[in-house]
Amino acid sequence: MSLSTTLAGVPWLAANAPGYRKFRAALDDPRAVQKQVLLSYLHRNADTAFGRLHGFSEIRTAEELQERVPLATYADFEPWIDRIAAGEKRVLTSSPVRALELTGGASSAAKRIPYTAELQREIRRAVAPWIFDLYKDRPRLALGCAYWSITPMALEEERRPSAVRVGFEEDGEYLGGFWKRLADATLAVPGDVRLVRDVESFRYVTLLCLLRRRDLSLISVWHPSFLTLLVKALPQHWANLCRDIAEGTLNPPEPLPPPVRDALLLRLRPRPHRAAELGWRSPDDLPRIWPNLRLISCWGDSHAALHLEELRRAFPGVEIQPKGLLATEAFVTLPYEGRTPVAVRSHFFEFLPEGSAGERPRLVHELEMGGVYSVAVTTGGGLYRYLLEDRVEVDGFVDRTPSLRFLGKEGHVSDLCGEKLHESFVAGALARTFARLGLAPRFALLAPDSTHYTLYLEKEELPAALAGTLEEELAANPQYRASVALGQLAPAQVFRVDGDAFLLYLRRCRELGQRLGDVKPLALSPLSGWSELFPGEYSANPI
Repeated sequence: MSLSTTLAGVPWLAANAPGYRKFRAALDDPRAVQKQVLLSYLHRNADTAFGRLHGFSEIRTAEELQERVPLATYADFEPWIDRIAAGEKRVLTSSPVRALELTGGASSAAKRIPYTAELQREIRRAVAPWIFDLYKDRPRLALGCAYWSITPMALEEERRPSAVRVGFEEDGEYLGGFWKRLADATLAVPGDVRLVRDVESFRYVTLLCLLRRRDLSLISVWHPSFLTLLVKALPQHWANLCRDIAEGTLNPPEPLPPPVRDALLLRLRPRPHRAAELGWRSPDDLPRIWPNLRLISCWGDSHAALHLEELRRAFPGVEIQPKGLLATEAFVTLPYEGRTPVAVRSHFFEFLPEGSAGERPRLVHELEMGGVYSVAVTTGGGLYRYLLEDRVEVDGFVDRTPSLRFLGKEGHVSDLCGEKLHESFVAGALARTFARLGLAPRFALLAPDSTHYTLYLEKEELPAALAGTLEEELAANPQYRASVALGQLAPAQVFRVDGDAFLLYLRRCRELGQRLGDVKPLALSPLSGWSELFPGEYSANPI
């Protein structure tokens, strides 16, 4: 183990202990905690343009908030954010906006989310109990270093003029100054890697940093395929990586810009003993390459669950912990004691019951076991009653606070002729299809074409029963079944994808303005034209 990493890990753990204790206490009385969070927003932001318009100074309860402030989408907030970008103060929050962080929907251009010091504190209130709970039950994690995946900067980003900084330079800045420095001290991969823009070179440099660290104990990524694609590149570059480790050099597939290369080389001292150790290993023997790796954190709900089996095969014996539900706008749930309770100390939450149009949104303490809801959030960044368009189900409770399971994106619907296929329905249909046939595909995506739907699947061989089985599951949707029966839709088809389908999927999402960290694992795309992007062919056994 590295002494310097251990000395950094212990303060990082200790710094998160107070937040853990406060969160643990809050779980027993979410009603009181949420009321306090709401009143703090109203008091602090009453004298803002948004607060004056909606009478914040006169609101005392959640019911009054719901009467005065309508539920809103990003389009409703965009004019207010334009004013912030133009340099106007006290628009949505009394706290100055430190940055407009970019994010994006599945098919929309990038959104700009206001980040204030208060919002960074709210994120830390969720990170602290997660980290402390993680290390508390796994103390050996604190003895090693961690890899927290860094979101590479966009290759080409068209940014509108702004008086406020647009985008954080690296993911650690979500936490803010002192906390960012504490976290950085435990990292195996430095923040400078974010500046490597060629994808293959990004992977090479990331692997070089990771291979240098025998004491790697924790990996945190977003989509599990990010990690499986990363380690698949090891055999191709193994000899060069071992040579660079031994000599303290840096020779990625594509040359790096001199400032980036120089900054990284300062950290890469020769490590001949580690290189010699790796020389005795196979690039496929990941447990021996990183013998101290204990845990991988990644998305594990909804469609991402399909990718977990491949991750388990690559890292046998390593615990895989599904992440909670978090977005650029808000931290909704966090992993804690085997559940994912609502981050009740971070933001103010409302939940719209499924199938109950016009019904009053529920508060945290009003949620029921098994209930399915859509999430709305009010944050210290100035988003009030903001619809995240995430569907969740209550799968249990931690003390009196509900634990939520992510089901899929609300409003993520494809509708060619009235069939209205919903993301969460398609995710369930695919999961049941694959379970019935014993399949574990590396990639699966259903998307519309002009007259039918196509299932894009990365699998060497497609069973003959796949066509009929999927059609049975899709036909559970009565609108879809009727559309096929009436001839409005042709039966769906299967397209077998050759190569890394998820990498190509990411590339198209990036072209639509999304950051890699924002690309959610979806079962359904409302976009057509995937057969022109993916290499492969339609199955000879159409559905």
